Amino acid sequence: MTHHLETIARETGISLSSVSSTAKLLAEGGTVPFISRYRKEQTGSLDEVQITTIRDRMLQLAELDTRRSAILKSLEERNLLTPELKKKVEAAAMLATLEDVFAPFRPKRQTRATKAIERGLTPLADWLLENQSADPADEAAKYIDAEKEVPAAADALAGARDIIAERVADDASLRGRVRKIYEEDATVSSKVMYGKEEETDAQKFRDYFEWSEPLKSIPSHRMLAIRRGEKDGFLLMRVEVPLERVTQQALPDWVKSNAEAGKQVALAVEDGCKRLLMPSMETEARLMAKKRADETAISVFGENLRELLLASPLGEKRLLAIDPGFRTGCKTVVLDRSGKLLHHTVLYCTAGSNNQLYEAAVELTTLLKKYDIEAIAIGNGTASRETETFVKKLKVTLPIIMVNESGASIYSASDVAREEFPNEDVTVRGAVSIGRRLMDPLAELVKIDPKSIGVGQYQHDVDARALKNNLDGTVESCVNAVGVELNTASKQLLAYVSGLNSTLAENIVSFRNENGAFVSRDQLKKVPRLGEKAFEQAAGFLRVRGGAHALDSSAVHPERYALVEQMAADVGCKLEELLNNDAARKKIDLKKYVSADVGLPTLQDILLELAKPGRDPRKQFELFSFQDGVEKPSDLQVGMKLPGIVTNVTAFGAFVDVGVHQDGLVHVSQLSDQFVRDASEVVKVGQKVQVTVMEVDLKRNRIALSMKSKPDHEERRSAPGDRNVAAASRHNNPRQPSAAPTNDWFSQAMNQAKKK
Repeated sequence: MTHHLETIARETGISLSSVSSTAKLLAEGGTVPFISRYRKEQTGSLDEVQITTIRDRMLQLAELDTRRSAILKSLEERNLLTPELKKKVEAAAMLATLEDVFAPFRPKRQTRATKAIERGLTPLADWLLENQSADPADEAAKYIDAEKEVPAAADALAGARDIIAERVADDASLRGRVRKIYEEDATVSSKVMYGKEEETDAQKFRDYFEWSEPLKSIPSHRMLAIRRGEKDGFLLMRVEVPLERVTQQALPDWVKSNAEAGKQVALAVEDGCKRLLMPSMETEARLMAKKRADETAISVFGENLRELLLASPLGEKRLLAIDPGFRTGCKTVVLDRSGKLLHHTVLYCTAGSNNQLYEAAVELTTLLKKYDIEAIAIGNGTASRETETFVKKLKVTLPIIMVNESGASIYSASDVAREEFPNEDVTVRGAVSIGRRLMDPLAELVKIDPKSIGVGQYQHDVDARALKNNLDGTVESCVNAVGVELNTASKQLLAYVSGLNSTLAENIVSFRNENGAFVSRDQLKKVPRLGEKAFEQAAGFLRVRGGAHALDSSAVHPERYALVEQMAADVGCKLEELLNNDAARKKIDLKKYVSADVGLPTLQDILLELAKPGRDPRKQFELFSFQDGVEKPSDLQVGMKLPGIVTNVTAFGAFVDVGVHQDGLVHVSQLSDQFVRDASEVVKVGQKVQVTVMEVDLKRNRIALSMKSKPDHEERRSAPGDRNVAAASRHNNPRQPSAAPTNDWFSQAMNQAKKK
């Protein structure tokens, strides 16, 4: 364990004491959010990213140790473990190195070499290596044996070469050098599979029908796109280096003469490189490239998800939420300030007859008045702009807010939604989700599988376990950063709180339902199966508004209540006054309270929390409106400047919703007047931006945008494959024409609503 801690400290640049303390806290069951927030003295104030790095590296090294033990056991059971070999196995610091050491001793399936060994040709192979200046003809003749399927000297030499070839391919030193060549100089190439050129489904991969680039620099999205094309049967992918580069490394190690025996060895070496070593290295290189591409894609997905989860909440408002539609009407719900469903209906306000439009206007206006609505939420899918236009014509003065509805349909058909609304259909559930995610995006989005939220790239192609771990960690981080109101949180939200799980979350909700609202954090200890450790990890992230203790609504951990009470006493005031009186807090001398387990980092956090107990770290909500009159792609013109919202950030740019049911792409080259290496450095999901239309391709549903101060309006030239990735990633909502309202039915509807 100690050497692992030293390895991590060396790799990360984090002090050994911090790594050691963090590893100890993790081993004791500490979660990343808890350790980061409440154990700063032990870790040296490491943040969540650093703690996560230590945790993940510890797991990797543990897996390495497990594999090492398995190899040692295998070698020992087969009586192959020598002191020298054991030393090499124990010294291997990476899995690839460990496998290279084990390669010559790994139990093999039937190969050409194993068949030659069974025919007794190992001595001939050894003779060739030791007598390269000799003529092997006479020696090879000694091994002619028809019963052993060696009818001639040439067959004996061929078998001996097979044995040498396998030894070459298994040589640990050579494998290490060749692996480096692949890492530095390999080329990724792809070609269209024969006979697939004209297939419709193959056209999305047409940029890769004849494509190559260096392995070490291929972007994540292109690697994943090529792999998807290969998986779907449209592309053939290779990772290659010239044969000469490999044989140049191998020949000097094995060939010592140009005589006949030496030539036999040279043939064996070339065969071992071409037939065995290079395919093995190609497989490794493909796996490593896939792993790197996965890591990049998962990282981008995680960051996009974080921005979406931490989007500004509107807060507790009485809402009217609309899930727009044409033929089936607009599913409309009314929610109270806590998100409880009060009423639902269907309004035909986008494609109905004049009579339906009239009735919809009357009913909508009546609902706004009856329930004293404070804001209107409209899902941003099909018919959203038409619905927005309809509502605006009613001359309402309330905020009308477009809400990203990605994943709402997934939620509406989920077990979670059925449990919440057993008597309502999916359309009502979806509209409720749209309204609630405006009030509090984080609380609502945790009910949906993160992969369904629509801010990732190639999420179905990357490692599923790694993706889940990353996204779950992102959600956990966001939930704990914001904090959770204990008396209103759903069990899905509670399950992400540090120290809790789905079982404990369900127990908390059941306890709350049976006993009424929690009056204090301390009452959590009465929840079945919620022990001291879970309480320690969770309590600081749970809020009890109006709780028995003044600090129950803050992020101050209960273990520090006594310390804060002492601070209040020392400055001569009550605890409540300390929370409300800035002058009283300024009297506190933090140095007086430094102890063996409480240092200045924790004390400074406490003082900040006392100034704004339970503060929400998310930004203040800002109203946003798309440009009026721009509702469909055909309304766009090159050079037009529009407001938009970033919906997804990828390796090659950002997708922006400008209110036309089709996201436009701002290529990375168009994100700024300055060179941009990483799109996430410039834009974030949910960010409000100003864009210029550069190109509109109605036939292929593609919109090119720019965020440069002076875009050139010329057709953007992107790297091959970006266009196809863009087409696959953006929203592709079908648009139907709305019925244009005629006559003065709006005025009639307004007059009728006033009478009601």
